[in-house]
Amino acid sequence: MKGFIKSQPHWVVAIMAIVFVSTYWFLWAENRYLSRATVVLENPQIAQPDISFSSILTGTSGDKDLLLLREHLLSVDMLKRVQEDLDFRRHYSEYGDFFARLRDPEAPIEDLHKYYLRRVEVEMDEYAGVLNIQVQAYTAEFAHRMVQLLLETGEAHMNQMGQRLAEEQVAFLEQQLQRLDGRLDEARAELLTFQNKEGLVSPTSTVESINQVVATLEGELARVQAQRKALSSYQSAQSSEMRRVQAEIEALREQIEKQRDRLAQATGESLNRISSQYETLELKAQFAQETYSSALGALENTRLEAARKLKQVSVLQSPLFPDYPSKPDRLYNTAVFAIVTLFLALIASMLVLIIRDHRD
Repeated sequence: MKGFIKSQPHWVVAIMAIVFVSTYWFLWAENRYLSRATVVLENPQIAQPDISFSSILTGTSGDKDLLLLREHLLSVDMLKRVQEDLDFRRHYSEYGDFFARLRDPEAPIEDLHKYYLRRVEVEMDEYAGVLNIQVQAYTAEFAHRMVQLLLETGEAHMNQMGQRLAEEQVAFLEQQLQRLDGRLDEARAELLTFQNKEGLVSPTSTVESINQVVATLEGELARVQAQRKALSSYQSAQSSEMRRVQAEIEALREQIEKQRDRLAQATGESLNRISSQYETLELKAQFAQETYSSALGALENTRLEAARKLKQVSVLQSPLFPDYPSKPDRLYNTAVFAIVTLFLALIASMLVLIIRDHRD
């Protein structure tokens, strides 16, 4: 026996380690209760969302929301909330064996968070689109209460995050809407002032009417000139009929020139200049109105989107209140440790044989 111990010390160490670990798992390790829940995030769909090729490649928003929820449940902020509501430090420092308990009740937050990650497990099932939450505790009541707290706090956090973003967008659009409302009022007031100043409701329509009048007068002038030419073939220029026709022609020419002067003048407020200014002001008013309408529509859409950002944690499997402890996995842990230890001992034995062969 002594010779075996001297020649094969690694096997002795391996057997002693297996015996010690087996004793720990089966006799010393304290029971832990496991509470679990399965949840999915849902939000009210006011309108059916469009499914695009890019969304298929990058994943749906629901998967992203589940990942965000998972990160929050495993965050330091969640640990602080659990500590505040359930006193995480006291429970895990008072219960458990030497190797499993929280040995320092006043451990810094970094070390406490590492221990928290050993007792809380949150896994996302990408195929089913659900989140599986598991909590290990030394009492069934604490494990159950902790899972419930994780669900409630996670849902509140997702709602708060979505609402905060939506409220910021709504507030920004409301500010822009007020600014655009002022611009619209200024454009309309400027247009009304211009109309009152010039005494014209629509200079553009007036210009079109004058053009129609000029065209009518020119048509009448052409008709009278043709009549004069016909009369000149058999009447003298001093006849009363020729004088009447000539006077009518001069009157038509004078009226045409007068109407043309109204449309365009080298100096003064001609109708074409007034019409140009009016069209500019009208375009500004129309642009201000269209911009205001677009901003108003964007504001309403954002308010509707804010309602859609409300998340609801739908529980597929309610938090389990365990009837018996299911952790640790004593047989599994012991078997894995024994297999790994024996494998390492076998490698050490082979190395010893190789070294001895080289010595010989």
